[in-house]
Order: sequence, then C-alpha cells, then structure tokens
Amino acid sequence: MKKKSIIFSVMAVLVVSVLCLVAVFAVAWGAYTILDKQGVTTGEIQNIPLVDSPPATPESPAFEAIEPETTDPADLDLEALFSPFWESWDILHDEYVEQPLDDEALMQGAIEGLTFVLDEADVDYSTVDIPASARSVDEIAKTANTPRDLIDMFEPFWELWQATEHTDLNGFSYEDLEIGALRGMVNSLGDPYTSYLDPGEYSEMLNYLNGADYEGIGAWVDTSGEYLTITSPMDSSPAEAAGLKPKDEVIAIDGKDMTDVDPEIARQHVLGPAGSTVILTIKRPGVDEPFDVEIVRASITTPIVISEMRDDGIAYLRLTTFGSTSAAEMHSALEELLAQNPKGLVFDLRYNGGGYVDAAIAVMSEFVDDGVVLYQQYGDGSRDEYYAQPGGIATDIPMVVLVNEATVSAAEITAGTLQDYERATLVGETTFGKGLVQLPIELPDNNGVLKVTISYWLTPNERLIQEIGLEPDVVVPFTEEDAAADVDPQIEKAVEILLGQ
Repeated sequence: MKKKSIIFSVMAVLVVSVLCLVAVFAVAWGAYTILDKQGVTTGEIQNIPLVDSPPATPESPAFEAIEPETTDPADLDLEALFSPFWESWDILHDEYVEQPLDDEALMQGAIEGLTFVLDEADVDYSTVDIPASARSVDEIAKTANTPRDLIDMFEPFWELWQATEHTDLNGFSYEDLEIGALRGMVNSLGDPYTSYLDPGEYSEMLNYLNGADYEGIGAWVDTSGEYLTITSPMDSSPAEAAGLKPKDEVIAIDGKDMTDVDPEIARQHVLGPAGSTVILTIKRPGVDEPFDVEIVRASITTPIVISEMRDDGIAYLRLTTFGSTSAAEMHSALEELLAQNPKGLVFDLRYNGGGYVDAAIAVMSEFVDDGVVLYQQYGDGSRDEYYAQPGGIATDIPMVVLVNEATVSAAEITAGTLQDYERATLVGETTFGKGLVQLPIELPDNNGVLKVTISYWLTPNERLIQEIGLEPDVVVPFTEEDAAADVDPQIEKAVEILLGQ
C-alpha cells in the first residue's frame, strides 16, 4: 500500500470507546475524509489511534443518543440512509489490510446485523404480509443506490429490508436498522479492531486519549472479563478515597445485580453527575463476602503522566495513554525528575491502552537517540520505517519498563523498541498482543467514523506483536494476594534491578 495524501481533520462530536467498546456489530471511496493521519516522508505519523478498546481504561462519560425521527417508509430517502453503508463498503475494499474481501460474507454480515436489531426490537419479520402495492425488492435495492454488480448478491438483504417497511418497529427507527446492518457487515471481517463508531463513540475515544474531564468515580477499569473490574483508582479520586483496590470486581450497582450484564454497560452505570452517589457491591480477592461501597461522584480529569522521586533515589514515571499531550507532559516530568539526579528510572506502561503513533515515536525518542523505532507493514508486504527524533533527554539513564497483560499497542511498540535496543529491562507479565494499525475515516454528513485496520506494526528487530505480545526479560506476576495485601512486586523487582546495577 502506497502512502496517500491525507487530509488532517478533527471531529467534534462522537460514544464507546477506545475506552471499552460495547460488544456490538461493527461496519464503505466516495468523498470521505481520513482523520488523524498525515503522510510525510520523515517517518512521522500524526495521531493514528493504535488501539480500539484496551482492556483497562477509565470509565468515561456516557453520551445521550440522538432521538431518531420516525419516518413513513414511503417517504424514506434510502439513498441518503444507506450512504454511510456504501461509503464503508468502498473504504473496506480500498483500505483493509487483508485483501481480497469476501463480498458474500460481508452481505451475510449485514443481514445478521439487521436481524440483530430486529430481534432487539422484538419484531417478528418472518410473518409479514407484503401488500401487492409495495415497491419491489429490485426497486428498493436501486433506490438505496446498491452498486449494479451487487444487486443480485444483496437480494436476500433487501428482501428482509422490504419486510421491515411493512411492520411495526416498536420504537426503533430505520436509522437503527441501517447502523445495525453496517455494524454487522464490518463485524463479518472477524477483526475486533475494525469498527464503526457513531459520533458520540468517537468523541469519547478522543476524550480519553486527550485526557478530557468527565464525571464519575475516577478509576481505571477493565471490561474484558465477567464483571467490571477495577485495575487502579486514580490518585486523589473518589474511588481512591472509598478504598477501591486493583482486581475489585463490581458485581452490583445500586443494588442491581451485574451478573450476565456486559461490563461496558456496567461501566456506564457507574458514571453520573458530580455530587451524586453510587453504591457499588464489590467482590474482592481474599475477602469472603461481597461488600458495599458508597461513592460520591466528582468531576474527574484523566491523568496522562504520574511521576515521583522515591526516597530510594529511583525516579518513577507512569504513562497512562499515548494521547495528543502525552509526549509534552512526559518530557516536562522527565526534566523535573532528571534534575534530581536519580539512580535509575522505572517507566510504568502497565494498563496503558495505547494511542497515537506520533506520541509513541516522541516518547521512544526520549530514550533512544537514533535508529529505526518501528516498521509499518502493509498487506502487500511493503513497509514504512519510522526513526527516532533527535533531542531525547533520557538516553543514558538506567531503565526498567513495567508491562502486563493490559499493556497494549502503542505501549507495546514502545516497550518492544526499548527492549530491542537493550535500552531497558522489561519486568512484569506478557503484554496484550495488539500490533495492528487502525485508520479512522470520517463518513460524510457527520455519519460517524469507520476505523479500519490498514497494516501491522513491527519492532526494530522486526518482531510481530499481533496475537503474540512481548515477553518480559524478568517475569514477575501480580497476584490476587498481592492486590489484597496492597503490595506491588513488579515495582519492587524493578527497583531491585536498578539499585543492583
């Protein structure tokens, strides 16, 4: 895949998350805008989110859905309604890393997505009587601007759609149906990182990456398990004041059992206006019985960088995300730490869900003075090289990098580069294993964003991270017993290594 001229733009409105996508179906070359990438020859990429939904992220604001307008089928503008669908279809065929695509599978995915929404609406579409005066399936397909060469293939889809035009949708809208079809089409790829984000979802993702304020309890959470799980309370947050600890499971919220409830939905229930109260029922490792914790929500600023000079002379620096301000904030923190002549540096990338490529390159460049810091490899075997930027201020200090199963994507690339150059010792547990590149592409008329996997990342030693992760140099588990005892053996090992050098 060759580099393209890219339009750099920013969207202003958009809900799930880098932050923790709800498990739903995901979804297009017409007139579209590619967001957050700037193709330049110096080896820099501007703002490409590497991560879709990291396993550990802060709970973030829930956005109110826009109430759809009810429309009589006879007045439905199918061409406009399905414009995002066909835009997404073309984008996938032009940009997706694995080609060629299976069009039949994409169509079947669209049917499954449409069916999913109809089932959610409790619509019995199998017994609908189609009146003789109804427009034909072929007319519907052409009105929806179905490409000529796909009309026959999409006949089963449009037959199902025809039935929806002659039944009660029980409060759902045709917009809901189209989005379901779009998400189902994208979901058929089997790639959890290629997804359709509505405007609210994309806005929430950007808010997280850029450290925007929100109202909640102030905790990093994991939505990948059976229950919403605390990975760490934020410093000076309501969650910290309430005594929440890593690996606490939220099994009920305000008395409502969260068993079999999607943890992402549970996360949204934790959110609420500052000053309001939420009661979390916690299941804690090492504690026999669940217990309730009452927390007063507050306005929370997501911390990007956390740093301190320890009494033992070791500098500690934690980076929580690779957002638009991460590199600058980390540089300032490094300056303050280095001015105190530390014996070594613990660089904590645990529970870092990744973020922007340019931020990762800038961060790596603080510790590596020259050379390739990563490769971007496309589906056709071609690749781009990205180099360390000059001016790093911490290229000599002894380092240990902390990683775990929630070190994801850009954080893995950063840790892998420092490991390849033997610039740092990696301590902790095997990382998540996400080495794919997603390009967010804005659909016209504020119809959301299609986030598409376009390539893979390789470390300087050409190691593939995807589905493999990074093995630390020194494996140190963090157990439930450690969490219950409020000890951190991984930091302890890092300090031991640095003081022993």
